[in-house]
Amino acid sequence: MTRSLLLSNVRLADGQPVSVSIADGRIAALGAQVEAQPGGLVEDGGGALLLPGFVEGHTHIDKTNWGQSWYRNEVGPALTDRISNEREWRKTSGHDAATQSLALALARAFVQAGTTRLRTHVDIDTDARLRYLDGVFSTRQTLSDVLDMQIVAFPQSGMLIRPGTVELLGSALAAGADVLGALDPALIDGDPVASLNATFELAERYHKPIDIHLHEPGEVGAFTLKLLLDRVEAMGMQAQVVVSHAFCLGALPERERDALLERIAHLRVALLTSAPPSRPVPPLKLCRDKGITIFGGNDGIRDTWSPYGVPDMLERAMLIGMRYDLRRDDDIAIAFDCVSNAAAQGCGFSDYGLHVGARADLVLVDAQSVAQAVVSRPKRRLVLANGRIVARNGELVDAV
Repeated sequence: MTRSLLLSNVRLADGQPVSVSIADGRIAALGAQVEAQPGGLVEDGGGALLLPGFVEGHTHIDKTNWGQSWYRNEVGPALTDRISNEREWRKTSGHDAATQSLALALARAFVQAGTTRLRTHVDIDTDARLRYLDGVFSTRQTLSDVLDMQIVAFPQSGMLIRPGTVELLGSALAAGADVLGALDPALIDGDPVASLNATFELAERYHKPIDIHLHEPGEVGAFTLKLLLDRVEAMGMQAQVVVSHAFCLGALPERERDALLERIAHLRVALLTSAPPSRPVPPLKLCRDKGITIFGGNDGIRDTWSPYGVPDMLERAMLIGMRYDLRRDDDIAIAFDCVSNAAAQGCGFSDYGLHVGARADLVLVDAQSVAQAVVSRPKRRLVLANGRIVARNGELVDAV
């Protein structure tokens, strides 16, 4: 049991000055008149802005090159080019998923920058089998006290087109993966009906939610999405499915798009976007107006797919704001919601937020408002994870 802590002299997003009492890793009290418990520690927040710990809703920490020598990217433009190149590179380069996932999750990275909840997709294929999964399991165990990590068993190279992958995905779920991933049933597997059937059968057998990468554009993507929604409804998997990327929703005619959005809202399917500048994206505000949970993530960070990305969710919020032309302070706060409350809801992270009873995952920044925090991305004055101070003034102090 850790000692109690009073975090004093901090401000909520509305400017209200408060103190936060933390006991046993939870927020015990939050308000203007909160006092320290007998024998507890006191930390003066210096009038900083108090934010909940950030949530990374979609990344791939098993394949990052973070902290390694520069990878010279000469990969072809097609999705299949990137998949094949990555699979071969990982097989021959000696890339170690355990070492690299820990580097990205911890050192000068996610935890240090204030991320306390994270969903990562981990490649499962017939070459590597469960090797990358075992590496990320090690990272999850090492950081279990400070980073709540969900692992998605993800068939990056396709499922039906590589016989044996379905069985490997089942083994990954049985071993402890939290979520079943899927990928482009039409354009990669070549048979959306059979691919989705196999995915939903696995999810039902292992009682796991689904997070599907849907890069398929326009009418092809819409067709796949309709098939997916049919299965969500038929199998009673409302609020258990995330559609990641969903590029098709940014390119369809309004009438067709809006009909799909109505169904997505009705079935409580969540949407994930990394807000890429070069692809169509789901309409953020319209989705929110319809009651759809739409949240954000970095996708890959410094890997063979792309040289871009940093493990800082304030930067991802800024990029979401820029992609969706969010300029007003209240609109920029929506971008932050995509990497905080909406992401926690979309991924199903419990006990999240700034309220009594929530896990004490907190971030202090020197900013007047949430909008300024997103735009200026100041050094994190303080990061608390599970009630522990893990970073101070941008440096790790006691995260492992």
